[in-house]
Amino acid sequence: MEIPSGVAVAVADGVLTAKGRLGELKLPLTDHVEAAVEGNRVTITPRSNEPQARMMWGTTRALVANMVKGVSTGYTKSMEITGTGFRAAVQGGNLVVNLGFSHDVVFPVPEGIRITTPRPTAITVEGVDKRLVGQVAAEIRSYRPPEPYKGKGVRYDTETIRCKEGKKK
Repeated sequence: MEIPSGVAVAVADGVLTAKGRLGELKLPLTDHVEAAVEGNRVTITPRSNEPQARMMWGTTRALVANMVKGVSTGYTKSMEITGTGFRAAVQGGNLVVNLGFSHDVVFPVPEGIRITTPRPTAITVEGVDKRLVGQVAAEIRSYRPPEPYKGKGVRYDTETIRCKEGKKK
């Protein structure tokens, strides 16, 4: 895999480290794979031909690719809130979301994640760790997923909600 300019990848003591302009990520390597940095390429190879080693080969390659992309460009998930009176705002280190409950939902922003609200009905989750960005976005969505009749709730920008037809008289 090619390493873009501005990113440094190193392997030491079974831990692969990627440093870039956005931060640093570490990946502990399993005993089934070997990682080597040659020039501007990272090479992952299995240590044997066992099924477990071959599985970890592809998984490790994908994790390293996600780390390199994360520290160079970062990851973003955009979400949209639909519903009357539904809104979100960042207050201090918390995301405060009003989703029609009797109380506001307060979500503490984890370390390494940046949440912004460009509009009261839009949420943007940004970070260098792809897994963590996706997990935070999924937790925010889980408070009020879109319902199938009017589409109210929190949805991803890329998500399409197919609304069901209501009750007939």
